[in-house]
Amino acid sequence: MKLRHLVISGAIGLGILSAACPAVADGYSVSPGLPSQAALQTALDAAVNAASNGGLGFNMWGTIVATDGTVCAVAFSGSQFSDQWLASRVISAQKANTANGLSLGEGSHMPASSHFPNGLALSTANLYSAVQPGGSLYGLQHSNPVDPEVAYAANAVLFGTAHDPLVGTRVGGVNVFGGGLVLLAKGGIRVGGVGVSGDTSCSDHMVAWHLRHNLNLDHFGPTGSAVGGVAGDPAHPDNIIFDITPNPNGGTGISAGGFGHPTCLFNPNPSTLPQVQNP
Repeated sequence: MKLRHLVISGAIGLGILSAACPAVADGYSVSPGLPSQAALQTALDAAVNAASNGGLGFNMWGTIVATDGTVCAVAFSGSQFSDQWLASRVISAQKANTANGLSLGEGSHMPASSHFPNGLALSTANLYSAVQPGGSLYGLQHSNPVDPEVAYAANAVLFGTAHDPLVGTRVGGVNVFGGGLVLLAKGGIRVGGVGVSGDTSCSDHMVAWHLRHNLNLDHFGPTGSAVGGVAGDPAHPDNIIFDITPNPNGGTGISAGGFGHPTCLFNPNPSTLPQVQNP
């Protein structure tokens, strides 16, 4: 029997409580209607099996956070927690936290002068070039460190279950390669972020995209007033961008648009991803 489907007896007696989303902070509700752990599990399993993901074909971790960064659900696609890179559990939470924390949805009261008046969706894949030495966001990846006491708490048998010790906490972290996406409900309303990790960073982005689509949380808003992105493609606003060319002076390659991501082993084709919803 799969460990993730085992009943964890005595969990409450041990003081291990599962905090359900919506999270509550200072008396108000944060991101109502986010998927349950079971819904995340189902959507992740389907996303990992998508034929266009490229990469190594490994199992994955997936994490959802609410708008305040609270972890709402964690899942993995293997039969047990050791069937995928263990380090990727926390990395998936970092990615979810980053995409949520650096994206804005419809109704964010943007200034009239903003280039993205209806909000801006940034994937973690969009951050890679900007954080390299000399980049406009250099050092960003060190700005909100993971809380290690939260990240490595409790028994590993609980990892990826409804009782994962990350749930109900704000573990933090910033990640700057593919696999993290903002979650947008109907109308382009930001409700949180999702992070995926366990394969190449390019494949992580592909799986995260399929996962968000499976969860029906890729609503960028009506055409003409939709949440924007830096990819230059209204059908894939926060897609991964492969525009890095070699640097003639050596060192990190140069991204033509400033938001590029390196290609990966068995590189996928991001143009095959489902279009976002712009009803």
